[in-house]
Amino acid sequence: MADKFAIITGASTGIGFELATLAAKDGYDILVVADEPLIDAAAADFKQFGTDVRSVQADLSTFDGVDRLLDAAEGRQIDLLCANAGHGLGHAFLDQEPKDWRHVIDTNVTGTVYLLQKVLKQMVARNDGKVLVTGSIAGYIPGAFHAVYNGTKAFVDSFVAAIQNEIKDADGVTLTNLMPGPVETEFFDRADMMDTSVGTDPKKSDPADVAKDGWDAVMSGKASIVSGWKNKLQVASANITPNAVLAAQHRKMAEPGSAEE
Repeated sequence: MADKFAIITGASTGIGFELATLAAKDGYDILVVADEPLIDAAAADFKQFGTDVRSVQADLSTFDGVDRLLDAAEGRQIDLLCANAGHGLGHAFLDQEPKDWRHVIDTNVTGTVYLLQKVLKQMVARNDGKVLVTGSIAGYIPGAFHAVYNGTKAFVDSFVAAIQNEIKDADGVTLTNLMPGPVETEFFDRADMMDTSVGTDPKKSDPADVAKDGWDAVMSGKASIVSGWKNKLQVASANITPNAVLAAQHRKMAEPGSAEE
């Protein structure tokens, strides 16, 4: 067993997979989780780096799923948490099934908040530990045709900043918000957005680059990191652009049928 232990959520693919790879490479024993069977195949890949790797399939939109994940840690001290699990949902809000948008909210907000409370409480008590949360620049943009997802990320971005202030006296604890833009992952396919401009954009960020930005930020104790210079410009612009204009711009990216032929 290594002398440091990390939990990475949403680790079967994309940013989470890359974060788990970085953790294993850095000598962490890791516990990886996702809500799909692919997590076991991902875990097999992480074992090449020689640390202990365990996987669990759990639905982190529920308290029971989060508790199942934490039970799988078997009481081990959590030195690093990468809270990366999340879901999106495309199309017009009025056309979405309540169970579908509820799942997005419960995964991105409820499950994340519950997991952070459980883990941060222990870290603050001993004044030691690191947490990386995957927020998004979407939190700065009213997301026409992706409204619930962007709303959840606005919550996450705000929530993390607030908790950073609440725990500021625990100077041995780092809480970092990773805010990428669109990333080349299965996210858009799973959100049913492959007929949109953003879903088919060939210039989305590489998840390995985004994960490395987040990793470097949490390891250096930064409060937040916007991954990618274009996304940094977009966040700066969002702070001075009216919401109606931002929503109209987002519509051009996310409205069904907006993909170029």
